[in-house]
Amino acid sequence: MIHVVDYGLGNVQALLTMFKRLGFDATRAKTASDLNEASKIILPGVGAFDHAIELLGRSGMRSVLETLVLKNKVPVLGICVGMQIMGTSSEEGRLAGLGWVPGKVRSFRSNERSAILPLPHMGWNDVQPKSGLPIFAGLESDARFYFLHSYFFECDEPSHVAAVASYGIDFSCAVSACNVHGVQFHPEKSHHFGAQLLKNFAVL
Repeated sequence: MIHVVDYGLGNVQALLTMFKRLGFDATRAKTASDLNEASKIILPGVGAFDHAIELLGRSGMRSVLETLVLKNKVPVLGICVGMQIMGTSSEEGRLAGLGWVPGKVRSFRSNERSAILPLPHMGWNDVQPKSGLPIFAGLESDARFYFLHSYFFECDEPSHVAAVASYGIDFSCAVSACNVHGVQFHPEKSHHFGAQLLKNFAVL
């Protein structure tokens, strides 16, 4: 069963609706006990890094999620800020991230080529996945996704970069490290491209 973590942030209902349309069982998890039967986990998120970390901590689900993801190796997909909090830290805030994927969240303002562009980076953008990744099966070419963000994930290990997009600079818009996956864009707003990615995650 796919569990979409509802800690107060993210398009939880839109994700549940998409999985239902795709023919996969998915449910909302609001408490630690809700995660008992999770075989796949979606960690959505919107807004600020510190706020997301604080809300996840208050939800009572953080320690259970860490056990499932780090010890039991349950596949997880972070979306937008849900991906960002998987890193170790962010230029946006002062709190430590989950540390599931080594890396820092950077502001587009930190690079002179992207600093001159309007923020947030909003709308459709081409995505170039790394070849051979199951989560991007069928999306190897001409893939476009919907973005809404001012920060991006900078991986410590280049091998963890799963896809890149461009906005003044080339930036990692997806990460993949063992069972931990994340995307900066919103698959639930990305029509058939997003549906394909969520289907791929559901069958990992």
